[in-house]
Amino acid sequence: MIRTEPLTGAAVTAVLDDLARLRISVFRDWPYLYDGDLEYERNYLRAYESPGAVVVAAWDGGRMIGAATGAPMEDHADDFAAAFAGRPEPLDQIFYCAESVLLPEYRGRGLGHVFFDGREAQGRALGRRFSAFCSVIRPADHPARPADYLPLDGFWRKRGYAPLPGVVAEFEWRDIGESTQSRKPLQFWMKKL
Repeated sequence: MIRTEPLTGAAVTAVLDDLARLRISVFRDWPYLYDGDLEYERNYLRAYESPGAVVVAAWDGGRMIGAATGAPMEDHADDFAAAFAGRPEPLDQIFYCAESVLLPEYRGRGLGHVFFDGREAQGRALGRRFSAFCSVIRPADHPARPADYLPLDGFWRKRGYAPLPGVVAEFEWRDIGESTQSRKPLQFWMKKL
């Protein structure tokens, strides 16, 4: 039986190692191709210990099988402020729906909606007017792209999100097979809450 729950505050801290391991596993796949390590993940995930942050976790028994993170956009201002510099929406009115990770064998069961519902509810509870997330941009002819890959654009559009023209951030991570980190473009999507 799969159960889901939104976690905040100390409850987030209690699951950070589970979340880190899950992110390393899921993000190795296309389109992220992330070659992560536990120490980097622990440092990165500390952002979700902030007031206003949420982790919507999915469990199968005692095992975390999926999770989605979210936080006030200003918690990520250093990373994303430049991308939003020309936008009319103030950062303190945006709730950032960060990563969603779900083990492949649990996909197609509606958990993506649960993840967005939980994060959007947190954004509304904080009085935010907008919800935004970003997706990695990879070339269509990338050699690691699976032949059967289906982008999630249709799912996101059905939830009311649309890409923001020109609102692209860059973030560094090490791809599988790389010896150093490289910058990746990330397209922002947004909707009104």
